[in-house]
Amino acid sequence: MQGLSKVEAFLIDLDISYQEVSKGAWLIEDEAKGLPKMVVNHTDPIVVLRANVMPVPTKNREELFSTLLRLNGSDFLHGAYALDGDEVVALDTLEYDTMDKNELRASIEAMAFALSQHYPLLSKFAAKKEE
Repeated sequence: MQGLSKVEAFLIDLDISYQEVSKGAWLIEDEAKGLPKMVVNHTDPIVVLRANVMPVPTKNREELFSTLLRLNGSDFLHGAYALDGDEVVALDTLEYDTMDKNELRASIEAMAFALSQHYPLLSKFAAKKEE
C-alpha cells in the first residue's frame, strides 16, 4: 500500500467501499455494511468525517436545534450534529498523526449508528418542512 495515504490504506484494510473524490477526500457509501454516504477529508493535521443529514426546515427550527443539542449531549458517541448554512450535518474529527485503524472504524461506525438510530426522530422535522 505504498503511496496511499493512511486514511485510504485503512479504508482498504477495513474493506469499506469508497471512491476518491479529490486529493485527500474520499466518499464512503457502503450499504452492504450499513454505512450511509459520508465524506472523509484529510486536511493536515486532522481527518474530518462528514455526512449531510437534512436541510434545516423553515418551521420548528428551534425544536430541531434543541433536539440536536440533546442528541449531541447524550446519544452521539463520536462526533456531533452541526449546522453548515441551511444544512444539518454530522461531523467527527480525528487527529491524523495519532489515528489508528480502529479509531477510524469506530468513528465511521458510531456516525452510521447515530444516523440510523436518530433517523426516525429527525425525519419528523424534515416532514414538517413543507407544512
